[in-house]
Amino acid sequence: MKRTLLILLLVISQLPAQACDICGCGVGSYYLGILPEYNKRFVGLRYQHKTLTTHLGPTGNRTPLTSDETYQTLELWGGFNFGKKWRLMTILPYNFNQRSLSGAGESGKKQGLGDVLAVAYYKVFEKSKTTVNNKLLVHSLWAGLGVKAPTGQYEDKGVDASSPNYFQLGTASTDFLGTMAYDLRVMDWGLNTNLTYKANTENKHEYRYASKFSLNTLTYYKFNIQNKVRIAPNAGLVYETQHKDQIYGKYPVAESGGYLLGGILGVEVNAGRFSFGGNYQTPLKQNLADGRVLSGDRMMVHFSVAL
Repeated sequence: MKRTLLILLLVISQLPAQACDICGCGVGSYYLGILPEYNKRFVGLRYQHKTLTTHLGPTGNRTPLTSDETYQTLELWGGFNFGKKWRLMTILPYNFNQRSLSGAGESGKKQGLGDVLAVAYYKVFEKSKTTVNNKLLVHSLWAGLGVKAPTGQYEDKGVDASSPNYFQLGTASTDFLGTMAYDLRVMDWGLNTNLTYKANTENKHEYRYASKFSLNTLTYYKFNIQNKVRIAPNAGLVYETQHKDQIYGKYPVAESGGYLLGGILGVEVNAGRFSFGGNYQTPLKQNLADGRVLSGDRMMVHFSVAL
C-alpha cells in the first residue's frame, strides 16, 4: 500500500464557501492532506470546519459591520489508481455557511452543493535505496492537473470594488489547479512537501476570485501495531497567498487577498481496509484583506474505505 500526500486544498480547506476565496476559507478552496492508504481505489467522507471574521475596522477593531462567519463542509471524496503511474482524485462538497453581524445582530445561513473538483495525477518517479546506515529510504514525486466545475449556486448581487463577493456556495467560474507532491521516508519517519497553484477565471457576472498559491509540509512517524494497525501522528506548516479579487477584468476588490501561515497537528490511522484521521490548524501569522479579515482555527476529520 502507498501513502502519498497530495496537496491540497488545501490545507483543503477545502472547502466551504466563503466567497472571496481568501486563503483557505473560500469557495473552491480544497485541502487534501495525507491520503488514506489504498492499492486500487478508496471512497470516504470528510468534515471540515472553519471560522472567519470579516469587515474589521482599519486597525483590526470590531465595528457594527463586523461579521462572524462559520463554514462547514461535508465532502464525498475518492481516489482511483489506473495502473502504476496514474491516479484520479475527486471531491464532491456540500456546504453549510452561517454568519452573524455584530451591530444589527442579523444572521444568514446557506447550504447546498459546492463546486466539484477532479484532479489527475502522474507519478514522475518512485525510488528506494539503502542508506550508509543500512536504513531504507523511499521517495516519490507526483504531479497533477485538475479542474473545478461551477456546480455550486451563485447569487448575483452586483459587483462592488469596496468589498468582496461574500457568502456564496460556488464561484460560477471554471477554475484550474496544478500541484506537485514530494514524499520522502526513511524507515518510519516521513516528510511530505506540496506545492499547489489554483488559477481562477472570471465568471459570467464579471467577478474573478484571485488565483492562489499554497505550500505545505508535514513530518510524520508511523507506529506499526502487530502489522494490523498503523498510526501516524503528523505536524507541519501551511502557507497560502493570493492577490486581490477583480471586477470588470481590471478593478481590484479592496477587502480581499493576503497571506496566511498556519501550524498543523494531526493523526492518521489505518486498520486494514479502513482509514480515519484528522488535523487541527491554527494561524501563526496572517495579513488578509489588509487586516480587514481574520482567519480562525480550522479542523478536519475523515473516514474512508479501500475498495
